[in-house]
Amino acid sequence: MTPLIKNTLLLITLFFTQSLYAAQSVTFLNPEKPAAVNLPFSEAVRVGNTFYLSGQLGVSPGTMTLVSGGMEAEAKQTMENIKATLESHNLSMSNIVKCTVMIADISQWGIFNKIYVTYFEDNYPARSAFGANGLALGAQVEVECIAVYPQ
Repeated sequence: MTPLIKNTLLLITLFFTQSLYAAQSVTFLNPEKPAAVNLPFSEAVRVGNTFYLSGQLGVSPGTMTLVSGGMEAEAKQTMENIKATLESHNLSMSNIVKCTVMIADISQWGIFNKIYVTYFEDNYPARSAFGANGLALGAQVEVECIAVYPQ
């Protein structure tokens, strides 16, 4: 194959790839929030059939107050907040394909994981986790997820 043909094929491939991405709609999902929770980011963003959920903390719904009870309580509330957000957009925990977990004290990973696994049935999403210093509101855990709408 000549360099000219290779370059032409590459340009055609790039054109169609760009066209595919341009054709996908982007929707910023921002439900009505109490003034205390009016934050400078979207709750989630939908691109085509992919749903990108912003990081969730273990806060009581509609507030900026972390639940009391330590890592176990925060982990459970974080997962409940994820579940509620997904359900408000006609998705469920089974639609999650990837989670990123940030833990203030990585030695508490086992406590978090004990709660996390109860929110999934047979298949677990791909997951990354790391220890993080200084999560928002002094939280012990933050989880962000990517979900996919069924076709």
